[in-house]
Amino acid sequence: MNSIRRDTLLATYRDGLLNDILPFWIRHSVDREYGGFMTSVDRDGTVVDTDKGVWQQGRFTWLLGEMYNRVEPREEWLELAQIGARFLDEHCFDPTDGRMWFHVTREGRPLRKRRYAFSESFAAIAYGELAKATGEAAYAEKAERAFRRFISHNLDPQGVQPKFTDVRPTRSIGFPMITLVTAQELRESIGLPDADDWIDRSIADIRKYHLKDDIQCVMETVAPNGELINHFDGRTLNPGHAIEGAWFIMQEGKLRGDASLVATGCQMLDWMWERGWDKVHGGMLYFVDVNGLPVQEYWHDMKFWWPQNETIIATLLAYSLTGDEKYARWHQQIHDWAYAHFPDPEHGEWFGYLHRDGSPSSMLKGNLWKGPFHLPRMQLTCWKILEEMASAKAFEA
Repeated sequence: MNSIRRDTLLATYRDGLLNDILPFWIRHSVDREYGGFMTSVDRDGTVVDTDKGVWQQGRFTWLLGEMYNRVEPREEWLELAQIGARFLDEHCFDPTDGRMWFHVTREGRPLRKRRYAFSESFAAIAYGELAKATGEAAYAEKAERAFRRFISHNLDPQGVQPKFTDVRPTRSIGFPMITLVTAQELRESIGLPDADDWIDRSIADIRKYHLKDDIQCVMETVAPNGELINHFDGRTLNPGHAIEGAWFIMQEGKLRGDASLVATGCQMLDWMWERGWDKVHGGMLYFVDVNGLPVQEYWHDMKFWWPQNETIIATLLAYSLTGDEKYARWHQQIHDWAYAHFPDPEHGEWFGYLHRDGSPSSMLKGNLWKGPFHLPRMQLTCWKILEEMASAKAFEA
């Protein structure tokens, strides 16, 4: 990657975040009447549904706190993060069991709770950034409490009916992945005392149960001891999800100076790039079958925004850590394809859902699932990686 392209990419990520993506969400989603954020918006930012996803309350609060802590201590960002945290405090926890809702009305009345507890993981990192930004111990306590709830419910679910019977038990890569990155965030923001233990445990589980060297694959869902399950759900791969986990592990290797972790993350990226990259139209496919069989989900070949975001991060991080030009080429491929198809030049931000050929499937810029998280996290992460690369080159010179 030459210095001209590196500088161009850096400007694209930095300026896109500061001048397009973050202003779009601040302008259109902040609810100054009831608090929190409305993320179900049309192409031009018009709110099309006032309900609030709890994931997005935590995620946007985290992003605003992260921007305050890592980019610039702008009072506007801190104020908006505190608006998000107040809505979490006042409306997003069920007082009967302490767990969090998934979906609430604009005013904060509960609509739905999920069997899993990922709302808690996003609230934890949000509170963590506010603890770091303000120095207030109460935020750090809330962050750790939310993390403990997330862990305990996923390990021993209480008060929920299982989705399936116990005839065919499974384990998913989602829990160790989210545990890993949540612990990484809380280690940095509040000094979570057992963060390294949870990170080690999570990486060990991914390596033991989900990485399959014999077929060069990262399995999304396996049997309890890691066996492959020869049914639709067991055969279905989510390349973008595995690649997201890959860069979490690479990042841990970078922080620890552990080459084996970097190698594990790169291996995961290599395997899932080969399985996920659309060799006909470009971009990362959403679902593929481990054996090349048909996939039952009808959206399997669509191009969602977030797998492209995670692959952009992973390829750039892999290149920065290894210097392997293969990753620079892959980064250019995924960056160029995504930026040719997802951004909306008229109203800003990115479309979330494209057909396989890259044409828009929906004009939505946000909903309960898509909000200010994967895309701005990608822009911020890549901006900072490229800054480090530029500084390293200047130092060498």
